[in-house]
Amino acid sequence: MAERRPVTRTHHGDTVTDDYEWLRDKEDPAVVAHLEAEDAWTRAQTAHLAPLSDRLFSEIKERTLETDLSVPVRQGGYWYYSRTVEGQQYAIHARVPVTVAEAARATGAAGAGTGPEGWVPPQIEPGSAPEGEEILLDENVLADGHEFFALGSTDITADGRWLLYQVDTEGDERYVLRVRDLATGQDLPDVVDDTAAGATFTPHGDHVFYTTVDDAWRPYRVWRHRVGTPATDDTLVLEEPDERFWVGVGLDRTQRYVVIEMASKLTSEVHLVRADAPESAPTVVWPRREGVEYTVEPAVLPGTGEVLLILHNDGAENFELVVSPPPAADGGPLDPASAAVVVPHDPDVRLDGVDAFATHVVIGYRREATPRLGVVDLSDAASGTARGGSAARWEVRELDFGEALDTTALGPSVVFDQPVVRVHHESFVTPPTVYDYVLATGERLRRKRQPVLGGYDPGDYVQLREWATADDGTQVPVSLVWRRDAVTLDGAGTRAEPAPVLLYGYGSYEHSLDPWFSVPRLSLLDRGVVYAVAHVRGGGEMGRRWYDEGKMLAKRNTFTDFVAVGRHLVGAGWTTPGRMVAEGGSAGGLLMGAVANLAPDLFAGIHAAVPFVDPLTSILDPSLPLTVTEWEEWGDPLHDPEVYAYIKSYSPYENVPQEPDGAARYPRILATTSLNDTRVLYVEPAKWVQRLRAAGAPALLKIEMAAGHGGVSGRYSRWEQIAFESAWLLDVLDVA
Repeated sequence: MAERRPVTRTHHGDTVTDDYEWLRDKEDPAVVAHLEAEDAWTRAQTAHLAPLSDRLFSEIKERTLETDLSVPVRQGGYWYYSRTVEGQQYAIHARVPVTVAEAARATGAAGAGTGPEGWVPPQIEPGSAPEGEEILLDENVLADGHEFFALGSTDITADGRWLLYQVDTEGDERYVLRVRDLATGQDLPDVVDDTAAGATFTPHGDHVFYTTVDDAWRPYRVWRHRVGTPATDDTLVLEEPDERFWVGVGLDRTQRYVVIEMASKLTSEVHLVRADAPESAPTVVWPRREGVEYTVEPAVLPGTGEVLLILHNDGAENFELVVSPPPAADGGPLDPASAAVVVPHDPDVRLDGVDAFATHVVIGYRREATPRLGVVDLSDAASGTARGGSAARWEVRELDFGEALDTTALGPSVVFDQPVVRVHHESFVTPPTVYDYVLATGERLRRKRQPVLGGYDPGDYVQLREWATADDGTQVPVSLVWRRDAVTLDGAGTRAEPAPVLLYGYGSYEHSLDPWFSVPRLSLLDRGVVYAVAHVRGGGEMGRRWYDEGKMLAKRNTFTDFVAVGRHLVGAGWTTPGRMVAEGGSAGGLLMGAVANLAPDLFAGIHAAVPFVDPLTSILDPSLPLTVTEWEEWGDPLHDPEVYAYIKSYSPYENVPQEPDGAARYPRILATTSLNDTRVLYVEPAKWVQRLRAAGAPALLKIEMAAGHGGVSGRYSRWEQIAFESAWLLDVLDVA
């Protein structure tokens, strides 16, 4: 129990007393001592789970091919890939040259990119060092001597000569940027400190564009660095003063433009810099208009030439795709009226991505809570589309892998005129699988399926979609997966007996919990646990409206949807409250905290990972990381009394009884966090756990003292963390 040091704050006539706000000062030795004691207490209270945790860790290892490599990706005259080695925490990044004939095509000789035969990746045996292999980066070497390590962005010059890479050794997502000469393997003197994730070379490699953050950890400045000069000489390209907006930068696939994106939660604006004139001023595409979001993809249409593909929501809630002329020579903004619609708005289909290639366009979208991928053959598209007026609608050919619940997404495909594109596919039961999709024919060439050792058979597991009825009658999708022989269904689909259930949720930022495969999850399924995902409002599974109905002054829908899903699982016979645990992280941790207050008797346990459980305190303070940008997600309680009252009404921390209350029986709660997390500060779960304990709740806090928002780094350390959390969940479910 932490010492109580009451402080008060007053907003909109409401005075709040906070006994534990003093825990915010991570430089205070008393705070550090308390956090270390919390972690030691948690380890002591869970010491009996060590054998199970060790076993779960072993199961993850036994199912994982520890010495493995990714499917090589072609760029220029090389095939690039990463590989892992048994016993090593991090990946090794390498490349091998293509054959002489392939190299001729890759460097622009006649016939470049004309057929898929030159795009068959080399067969490299895991654990081998093929002839001609060059080690580009060994993360294990870079991580040596550091408790935490994360590799940020990497990029390679078009000629394959230089590599830029970013490294974070604290977990605070501030990266040191370096440039490596791949001919010598040595780093150049160029070093740029405190960059944000995301940096890119210009095509010739003479300049690097990167971003830096302000005191609130918001990327807000774009810089241009000339390779071979000191960082102090770097040029400020653009600065975004509006604290709601984040800035990002990258090179488009045609390599014509450096694309600079500024975006808040509701509004966006894109600027372009000619890549062949990197010192020229940025040109705005569409000047920002409040509430209008758009992205830009440069393309080349047959018979038309250079155009911009713009995906936007101006008058199109679920977005539509238009084709626009390129920027004018005078650098003025484009007229939206000059754009032609090629994929119109559909209230049942949310468009969420577009990627242009020389002969085809790949479009990502979701329908019926499932992500999908479609291809447009540009030879069939109407010429002259980009010149305004009416235009033929593009025909989208959808990729179908035959599973009711699955995820299909575009993989790394970096060359504009490549004849094949990389496609990733997976589901709750199908391990991640890599295909090369031949654009001209639609043929799918399977390159690799993630190995799952120990005789894994997808047929041993079942996935299913059900629908729960929310308080307002809305139908909420629920995905379930279980081991076939662990749950018995009769002819009417009724469960023979209740099963232990883990219910997972998120429900914020329009982030969708699309079907994904998990090796650690198998250890739960094989012990009879049913894994369920609640696709609650606030996420993006059912389109933009689904998101809008779970944010701002409609945020409570996220929490009540999750409770409705839990009650559905009980009412449908899947489980009982004593055999169900809930889990969520970050904004999903806010969901966990709210549910603990709303329905404490519905779950036997709750795991809240890096949980955003003190939102009112955080969003009231614009000096904290991310706060101002969050006002368009949650509302602005600092200036709006209605928003203040609304957030206070659901804030997990604010709504824990300040004294023991026998009527508010809490389930067992595990909160996990990291000292260097800059997205959700450790102080939120630290304070929450104290208030829960004061109310008589059985709450534990596990804190990593050298990690960030994503937890520990290194795959083995990460497996140990997952094993510990899974052991706790299984113990709560009484199947340990």
